[in-house]
Amino acid sequence: MKKINQPVSILIIIVAIFSSFYVLLPQHISDENSSETSFSTKRALNHVEAIASKPHFVGSSAHKEVITYLQSALENLGIVSTLQTGYTAGDWANLSSATNIIGKIEGSEDGKALLLLSHYDSNPHSSLGASDDAAGVATILESLRAFLAEGNQPKNDIIIVFSDAEELGLNGAQLFVNNHPWIKDVGLVLNFEARGSGGPSYMLIETNNGNSNMVKEFQKAAPKFPVANSFMYSIYKMLPNDTDLTVFREDANVNGFNFAFIDDHFDYHTQLDNYERLDRKTLEHQGSYLMPLLKHFSNTDLSKVTSDTDTVYFNVPVFKLISYPFAWILPMLILGVFIFIAILIFGKTKRSLRLKKVAKGFIPFILLLTVNGILGYFAWPTLKYAYPEYQDILHGFTYNGHWYIAAYVALSLGFCFLFYGFFHKVRSVDLAVAPLFFWLVITALLSIYLKGGAFFIIPFYAALLIWWLRIKFGNVSPIVLTIIGVPVLVILVPFVQMFPVGLGLKMMVASTVFVSLIYGLLLPVFATYRKKRYFALGSFVIAIAFLIIAHQNSKFTSETPKPSSLVYLFDADTDKGFYASYDAILSPWNAKYLQESSNVDSVMSSTFSSKYGTRFNKIQKTDFKKIPLPIVSLESDTIIGDTRKLRIEIKPQRAINRVEIFSDVINFTSVNVNGIALNDEFLNARKPNDKLITHYVSDNASTVLEVTFSKDETFEMEVYEAANDLLSGDYGIKNRPENEIPMPFVLNDATITKKKYIF
Repeated sequence: MKKINQPVSILIIIVAIFSSFYVLLPQHISDENSSETSFSTKRALNHVEAIASKPHFVGSSAHKEVITYLQSALENLGIVSTLQTGYTAGDWANLSSATNIIGKIEGSEDGKALLLLSHYDSNPHSSLGASDDAAGVATILESLRAFLAEGNQPKNDIIIVFSDAEELGLNGAQLFVNNHPWIKDVGLVLNFEARGSGGPSYMLIETNNGNSNMVKEFQKAAPKFPVANSFMYSIYKMLPNDTDLTVFREDANVNGFNFAFIDDHFDYHTQLDNYERLDRKTLEHQGSYLMPLLKHFSNTDLSKVTSDTDTVYFNVPVFKLISYPFAWILPMLILGVFIFIAILIFGKTKRSLRLKKVAKGFIPFILLLTVNGILGYFAWPTLKYAYPEYQDILHGFTYNGHWYIAAYVALSLGFCFLFYGFFHKVRSVDLAVAPLFFWLVITALLSIYLKGGAFFIIPFYAALLIWWLRIKFGNVSPIVLTIIGVPVLVILVPFVQMFPVGLGLKMMVASTVFVSLIYGLLLPVFATYRKKRYFALGSFVIAIAFLIIAHQNSKFTSETPKPSSLVYLFDADTDKGFYASYDAILSPWNAKYLQESSNVDSVMSSTFSSKYGTRFNKIQKTDFKKIPLPIVSLESDTIIGDTRKLRIEIKPQRAINRVEIFSDVINFTSVNVNGIALNDEFLNARKPNDKLITHYVSDNASTVLEVTFSKDETFEMEVYEAANDLLSGDYGIKNRPENEIPMPFVLNDATITKKKYIF
């Protein structure tokens, strides 16, 4: 019997880990033969293919084609749509003319409306936007088709908003929330988003109030594959990753649910975000959310969704979504502290615990956290040093990123077995005190400062029970101990992958530290394993194997192309032309234009708007290519009291995509662009020579700037005008090879003019 204890224990661990990931996604993909009243991924994909056939960012020709398609798709469902168009600048001073597509299904009662939300624009300039966010639009269209095919008559109105210019600053959402009369009727929003092309879709709650009623109603709707936890949302709220739904919460105090998938992050905002690379299981997952939620919330009193209390929630296999009120957090923590101290006293009284050995047990665990913490912290810098090209993957998640996660998990697990192998003479009940104490401290801190993560007390309870059994009964079957430890695995193991997938390989430290903590909680189980140094050796061998696989997949190919960038800049003040690139490591394609790179700051002191604040890395003078400058006209110059007000029109003389204005003036009284006032918070945060406005141009419209400032100041501005025509125009630049794609997030493949104006 003893011979099978260890292999059965290992098998239970493997099954628990496998199930913790397996249940996150549907395994069956519905096709066109699915019932007319059920969601079909295949039918939804038809919409994705149509929407994502071309880049369709604001101002592009394909943008208007997508509007026509979506209006037709709604009309085919019997839904009359209207267009809402207007300028907005968002919170980031990114001006654009947004066009929202809006429809409604009338409800039978007068309650609050359910709003279905997804944006249809793609990111400038090369992204096809299949996952972000044609998938969200397709999920809504297909779910509505199935819902209406059932002959459902909802109690609540169902408002559909396909928002525009989300990629530019949540502009379409701002336009609807602040200008559309239907906003007053909205009681709840379901928003579908993406930040990659695969993986499970995470449910995130957006509310200014408590989440208790929202969680309760979500559980009543009973989606089959809920992937959600309050710890993740607590972290999400701390990050600058706003969605359209954020505007509804901040500007209109409307509650909502986000559903977003984040894996295969390397496809995000790139040319690779296409129909073929969208994970079919992921799209099925989105549909598995919306169908039950649509039926439930279209017939629920949405005025009662708001609550004053919060709920801790997390998903696990079999039980799906478990929740309990915040009011339980402190009692559960106190209970954990009490049980921990009681077992310590019991063990000391029984002489099963020896204080000197307990103290000695802190050495391997602190050493383990230190080594694995350092290992994870320097993982991304080490990889960028070994593979300098990774610097140009601005997402921070490489195509072979999952292999690196696996390798570093195996490495950290190897150190777990190795370090504790050196302390084999110390009993596991003594060694277990240190990780339990650390976990108790972590849980206490979460319970105070990040309450959404308070459910980490559940794995702690399981670990306490394992520890107590070993103290009370001595040799307990490893199989029994492993079964008790299953909650530790199914609750915590998904976080090992989630952090680097969601936040980039720079967060590998979360993976290695989580491995250490999980190992510590299950230490009495692993202590029963024989020949632990062989487990350490095996883990290191596996890690090396994964690193070799990652290395073999590190080359850039047509399937895993290198992001690259190139622009031409005409400086009209000096009558000089330059090629510039954001690349840290030039590719063979753009290197021939930047062989003798100059100091960037000597030419470009400004940094164009981008997601990560990326600056040019290379710049080189080239043959002069004159490009028509915009006509900049001073329309009016008025002094009233101590203030001066200028009205300036910037009129393009060529087909352009973007205007960016920088100014050294700081203390503006007000700034308006095309009739839209810039956000005071943005203006107050500006520093000298910071960006004043970015205008994403549609229909070659002018930029009309109105600025009010002290009459004693001179207004100096630097105007950059950009067109995405470097490759398509007559500039002699060849297209990229198959193993390269345009670098996302930055101004790319553009011809830019630059000129200073003083008023």
